[in-house]
Amino acid sequence: MKTIAYQVSEYVKSKPYLSTALSQGIINLTSLARQIQPEIERSLRKPARSGAIVMALKRISDNEEFLSTHKIINILRKLGDITVRSSLTDYCFRLSESLLLSQAKFLNEIQDKKDIFYTSSRGVGESNIVVSSNLAPLIEEVFKNEICIDKIENLSAITVKLPTDNVKIPGIYYFIFQRLSWEGVNINEVISTSNEFTILMDEDSVNVAFEVIKNLKLL
Repeated sequence: MKTIAYQVSEYVKSKPYLSTALSQGIINLTSLARQIQPEIERSLRKPARSGAIVMALKRISDNEEFLSTHKIINILRKLGDITVRSSLTDYCFRLSESLLLSQAKFLNEIQDKKDIFYTSSRGVGESNIVVSSNLAPLIEEVFKNEICIDKIENLSAITVKLPTDNVKIPGIYYFIFQRLSWEGVNINEVISTSNEFTILMDEDSVNVAFEVIKNLKLL
């Protein structure tokens, strides 16, 4: 059964600007409780006392998780450049003794090419290579003796630069991906370094994803 405390918590989580105001102590809890009371009562399908809502709001503002969310928001406000690339293809190859040699040959072939996209990641049993789609013929020639597990075309990528202190704050990626999920953005792959990350998605989703990430800087 949903409680007043639970419903108030869910309401605050859905309003990032409200989280910030509460954590900074710049909002009157009694006034806020009266304002959100109708919404809480609709969710509970029963009356909810204003005093109980005030207490729930106070507990949230003192909660460690809530304070952590505020730290995340402060980091997101300092997001750097957001770069969008389209017309990408994602290859997944099974790891083999020759795969690194094939990758080295491919890198040698493209080292003088401009305005192309290339990134790769390596797991325990497979490796992914994401490239501009116009490099697909070269990939398929160089890697013709490798086992291609999967190939996904018509992808776009968004690369985001993070402030250097992002590594000290847990939950940043979760916070970003949660909001992308709320907007129905399906992420095909994530590739990250210390201070930037790249997400791959269908080209149809890139505009929505860009708006979500851009708006994180305004929280």
